[in-house]
Amino acid sequence: MLSDSFSRKFFYLRLSLTDECNFKCNYCLPDGYHCETPHSNLNLSEIAQLAECFAKLGTNKIRLTGGEPSLRKDLVEIMEVCANTTGIQQLAMTTNGFKLANNAKRWRDAGLTHVNVSVDSLDPRQFELITGTKTFTKVMAGIDAALEQDFTAVKLNAVLIKQMAQQNFRKYLEWIKDRPVEVRFIELMQMGDQPDYFHKHHVAGSGFKQLLLNEGWEQQIRAHNAGPAQVFQHPDYAGKIGLIMPYSKDFCATCNRLRVSSQGKLHLCLFGEEGIELRDLLQNPSQIDVLSKRIEDALQTKKVSHFLHDGNTGATPHLASIGG
Repeated sequence: MLSDSFSRKFFYLRLSLTDECNFKCNYCLPDGYHCETPHSNLNLSEIAQLAECFAKLGTNKIRLTGGEPSLRKDLVEIMEVCANTTGIQQLAMTTNGFKLANNAKRWRDAGLTHVNVSVDSLDPRQFELITGTKTFTKVMAGIDAALEQDFTAVKLNAVLIKQMAQQNFRKYLEWIKDRPVEVRFIELMQMGDQPDYFHKHHVAGSGFKQLLLNEGWEQQIRAHNAGPAQVFQHPDYAGKIGLIMPYSKDFCATCNRLRVSSQGKLHLCLFGEEGIELRDLLQNPSQIDVLSKRIEDALQTKKVSHFLHDGNTGATPHLASIGG
C-alpha cells in the first residue's frame, strides 16, 4: 500500500492522457490550447505498465483526465487496458462532454464506470462565455446519454465564479431535484498563468456549505478512494451536491490521490514540483519493480500541504497541464 511520511494512504491515480483541450475556459485556457514545446503523450503500452504498477501498489481507482481525454484516438483501448488491470475497481473520466453523446455506450462497454462532465453553468449564454464554445446543447445531450447507460455515477463539475455563483447554485439545486446526478462545485484555484483572474473571481465554498446545512442537507461519509469533495444529500432530492474547497482547513489531511502527466511525470500535488520522471521505466515489463520503488521513494518527499494560502501555486501553469 502506498503511503507517505504523514501516514496518508493513496488509492487513487489521476492519469492525464493529453494536455490538449478543444475548449477555451476563461479560468484555464482563455486563449485556447497552444503547444509551446512539441512532445509525445504516453502510449498504450506505457499506460498499461503504469496501471499495472500502481494497482500492485494498492491503487484501486484510476481517473482519466486531460486536457480533454476524449481527444485521444485510442481512448477506448486505454479504457479497456485500465479497466482490465487486476486490482482496478473503478475507472472514471473527467471530460468536457463534447464527445459524450455519441460515445457514452461505447465508453461504458469499454469499462468506464464513472463519468464527470464539466458544466460551469446551466445558462447557455453563460456557458458560452465561460468555455468559449457554442456546445451547451451538445454537452447536455451527452449527459442525458450517460444517464441512459449503466454508469455507477454521473457527476457534473462546476467551478464557482464569484459573479454568477449564487445564481448558478440555485439553478443546479432545481436541476437535481429529479435527476440522480451529483453536482460538484469547485472553488476557483490560483494558477501560475492567471493570478489576476483568481483575485477577481474567487469565492469561498464555505458559505454554500452553510446554506446546504441550513436547508436540511446532510454530509455523507467519504469513501476511502473518493475525491476531495464533501458530499451532501437531501431526502427530497434525487441528486447530490459536492463541494471541493482547497482553501478550507485541513483540506490536504485526507489526500489520497497522485497524478501522472500525459508525458509520464509523477506529480505528488497539483500545486507541487516539476514532477518525477517515470517514463524511462515504462518501456519493459522487467522494470516494474524499479518503477515501484521510484514511486514509493518519491512519495516520502510529499509535503504535508499545498501552499496556496501563501500565494504559492507551485509549478502548475493551468489545470490542463497535469489534469486538474
